[in-house]
Amino acid sequence: MLARLTAVALASTLKFIGGPLAGAAFGLPWWQTGLASAAGMMTTVVLVSLFGDALRTVLLRLRGPPRRFSKRTRRAVKLWRRGGVLGVAFLTPVLFSPIGGAALAASFRPKKRKLWPAMALSAICWGLLISYVVAQLPHLFG
Repeated sequence: MLARLTAVALASTLKFIGGPLAGAAFGLPWWQTGLASAAGMMTTVVLVSLFGDALRTVLLRLRGPPRRFSKRTRRAVKLWRRGGVLGVAFLTPVLFSPIGGAALAASFRPKKRKLWPAMALSAICWGLLISYVVAQLPHLFG
């Protein structure tokens, strides 16, 4: 059982939907799957936020300085101005990957005491919701 929950968490570290799909494939209860998926996402968020500066340094060496006024950076700034930490946290599981959302948030350097609870709440809510929906899909078509 612990190995299956760990696999669900690992699946959610890179792409959030992977956790609920893995949990359904393993036949785990939806609420356990949701919580394990949230744990996987939070593992990524904590690691990226702790090592974000080192990661940024490595990326700058590999890619060079980023373009300041690209379409992508304008969207990121617009999202940050509209929603802040809560907006990025809310959208991370469904639109961004855990790595992408954590990197986006880390690029604006919020305080970890604001970022981690917001991301955790978002991961738990989305994890439970998506896991419940994935668990109910076979009943809809069967």
